[in-house]
Amino acid sequence: MTVFRIGEAAELLGVSADTVRRWIDAGRLPAGRDEGGHRVIDGPELAAFVRAKGNDPDERSDEVSARNRLRGIVTAVVKDTVMAQVDIQCGPFRVVSLMSREAVDELDLQVGSVAVAVIKSTTVVVELVKGRTS
Repeated sequence: MTVFRIGEAAELLGVSADTVRRWIDAGRLPAGRDEGGHRVIDGPELAAFVRAKGNDPDERSDEVSARNRLRGIVTAVVKDTVMAQVDIQCGPFRVVSLMSREAVDELDLQVGSVAVAVIKSTTVVVELVKGRTS
C-alpha cells in the first residue's frame, strides 16, 4: 500500500506541512506511524480526504457545471489587439489560459489579481510516477 509522509502529502495538496499536521491533530485526516516513528498517511485515506474536501461547495458551485476549479494568483497577462494570454499560479500548478482581449479587459485581469481557473475538458492525460511504491 502507498503511504505518504506529511511533507509529501502537503506537496500533493498544495498546503504547508503544518496544515497537514493540524488536520491530523484535529482528527480530520487519519495517520499512523512508520517504523521510524514518523507520521504517515495511507494513500487511500489521503484520497478519501481529498475527495471529501473537493465536495465542499463554493460560492458558484450551483451556477457552473465545471467542477475543476483552481484558485490562484495572476502572474502574467499578455495582450495583443484580439487575444490575450493569462498565466495563473494555482498552488504548485501554472495554468495558462488563452482568451479574447475583450474578456481580459472586462474582467480587469491584472498581475496580482486573484482568479479561479475553471477547467472543463473531454481529455485528461494521466502519467504514472515511476518508483513510488511506498
